[in-house]
Amino acid sequence: MISFTNKGIYCPQGDFYIDPWLPVDRAVTTHGHADHVRWGNKAYLCHELTKPILFQRLGELNVETLPYHKKIDINGVKVSLVPAGHVIGSAQIRMEYKGEVCVVSGDYKVEYDGISTAFEPVKCHTFVSESTFGLPIYKWEPQHLIFNQIKDWISDNHDKNKTTVLVAYSLGKAQRIIKGLEGFGRIYVHNSIANLNDAFLKNGVALPETIRITAEARKEDLQKGIVIVPPALADGKWIKSLTNAATGLCSGWMKVRAGRRWRSADAGFALSDHADWPGLLSAIKATEADKVHVTHGYTATFSKYLNEIGIESAEVKTQFGNEEEDEKIELREDMV
Repeated sequence: MISFTNKGIYCPQGDFYIDPWLPVDRAVTTHGHADHVRWGNKAYLCHELTKPILFQRLGELNVETLPYHKKIDINGVKVSLVPAGHVIGSAQIRMEYKGEVCVVSGDYKVEYDGISTAFEPVKCHTFVSESTFGLPIYKWEPQHLIFNQIKDWISDNHDKNKTTVLVAYSLGKAQRIIKGLEGFGRIYVHNSIANLNDAFLKNGVALPETIRITAEARKEDLQKGIVIVPPALADGKWIKSLTNAATGLCSGWMKVRAGRRWRSADAGFALSDHADWPGLLSAIKATEADKVHVTHGYTATFSKYLNEIGIESAEVKTQFGNEEEDEKIELREDMV
């Protein structure tokens, strides 16, 4: 029911693409990160809460939306969206044709983060899974423990008169941190995060109050609060201009890469919006799929392991997996 083309994942029966990286007539979109949605398609189909993200980032588009689980017919293929748990509005694409079911998961995580709709496994014949953290070394601590670590670090910064700066993707990670730190102090956010928060709020998503950083922001106020900025600004002059800034990076890569990839950071927290090794395996096993296609990440290693444990799997090359591309979008709104 699906094929892998130079434009992206294609459903020939329905004549549509899922998260194409080249312009097509009809794109079904899993979520709003830049590696999964591109400008230039004639029509888009996505979850209701992904639409404002597309408009915010790409401008006015021809967008059709669906709530989770509602089925529509596209050229004889029954298409529905199922929660992926990755970010707000993220979805797995379920396709059914003549009794065969195929699911393209996009990006997903299985731990409920308190703000995105929780991941739901879908039984299917064919499953397309990411493998961003598809190695056994990637095993996340429970979210509440990570946030306890972050809160302890923030308290220590306040005691030392340091300005707390958390670095996180504007879409997904930032909202998750804002929710996790609700009631712990005033939260100041970069324009790119504030704009996305506004888009969510206008569409009925309940988010804790945040303060947009403007040119009038006083450094002494920022020092007393919590500052959240996107990764592109992690080493920026603006952060260095703050009063005794302490930078904390929130990423799954902090599990093993903190020492060599983020040497300039003061702290690292292994908080990821992707499934870890146990999460990937549990999600895949729950689908009971006959065939699993593995994309973006440790594809060769993860696919090999699945075959070894009796799950037929194949490695697939795609252009997904570089969420850091979002930084280019985030910088369209300049930091003060």
